[in-house]
Amino acid sequence: MEYIFIIGIFLAFLFNFVNGLNDAGNSIATVVATRALRPLYALLLAAVCNIAGPFLLTTAIAKTIGTGVVVPGALTPDVLVVALFCGIFLLSVLTAKGFPISASHALIGCMVGSTIAAFGFSTVIWPDFEMIRAVALAGFFGAVCGSLFLAIIFWALKGSVRLGIIAGAVGGFSLMIVSLMAAGLLHVSGLLAIFIFIIISPTIGFLGGFFLDIVVSYIFRFSHQSARNKIFFPLQVVAGGVQAIGHGANDGLHAVGIIAALFIAGGLSEGFTAPFWVMAGSALAIGAGTVFGGWNVITKMAKGITRIRPYQGFCASSAGGLVISALTITGIPTSSTHIISGSIVGVGATRGKTAVDWKVVRDIVTTWIVTFPLAVSASAILYFIYSGVMKTSLFILNYMR
Repeated sequence: MEYIFIIGIFLAFLFNFVNGLNDAGNSIATVVATRALRPLYALLLAAVCNIAGPFLLTTAIAKTIGTGVVVPGALTPDVLVVALFCGIFLLSVLTAKGFPISASHALIGCMVGSTIAAFGFSTVIWPDFEMIRAVALAGFFGAVCGSLFLAIIFWALKGSVRLGIIAGAVGGFSLMIVSLMAAGLLHVSGLLAIFIFIIISPTIGFLGGFFLDIVVSYIFRFSHQSARNKIFFPLQVVAGGVQAIGHGANDGLHAVGIIAALFIAGGLSEGFTAPFWVMAGSALAIGAGTVFGGWNVITKMAKGITRIRPYQGFCASSAGGLVISALTITGIPTSSTHIISGSIVGVGATRGKTAVDWKVVRDIVTTWIVTFPLAVSASAILYFIYSGVMKTSLFILNYMR
């Protein structure tokens, strides 16, 4: 069965390559939108930084993917190969359509789906009641405080109190969960972390981009636009590089986690290991994918959501890069797509709600919501087909003997 390991390693690197195609839009969207760099140079910058990312930050993401979602013993080579094949297919189709899909959620969804199809629901590491209760209580308290705070502000400014309540609830929930996790007072992991960060990631990205834009705008309020551009063009390139490093550290380690799981399944390793050649291959694969970036996704991210000025590109990239890097260090396989999309919407929203194309935002959010259940369903169906074909093939071979 050595061939299945070779196929699995190849597919793991191919998944990272396709991930780079899709997520190139995240890495360089703001740099391309403001013309701080020519598209080719922007792609090369993103590729180099994506390659560097896995080596500069932690391997916690790889460990989460390899051992924190499904019982390691259930991740057999067959299960992993089916999950990877399904994930590559989903990423390829949605990249061609121009949708910035979350590769993290697609991969984990495919792993969960094929594992359930092979061994049942018990092999998935579900959150326990205490973890769910702690998240629910903390989130509820944060949502109530946030709603009251923004409702009062919107009322004082004669704005929509209803909008203040909704925005405050989402923001308060997100900030409370992240703050408690950062302080070590709340432990959230596995599938529960993945689910709640579908809300938290874009919210934190939005808040970071929004408030950083306000601060920068205030500091440079008396500066002429041309003078501002001279300052923020180079700063935006640096911020874009930081963002790409965070992206590489988060998404670039997907293949590392899968290959580590393959080693465990094959008895080649007793626990999580990340050899240098696996790290290097994973980083090079996502870097190569970034160079050949999916331009449909790049165009939608760079120009479809809102019009971005150079200082706003700096704000969006800085906020997105810092959030991605911080969450990567914690080992939460969050979506860089969610974060940078949220930060781009945040900087656009500082100019009013009409400055953002909410139809594009709605399409992107819809893609986020359906990614995980679609990946689970598709992977489970594909595994049943694969299993049926393998059983039929073995029956025919035995019969012919």
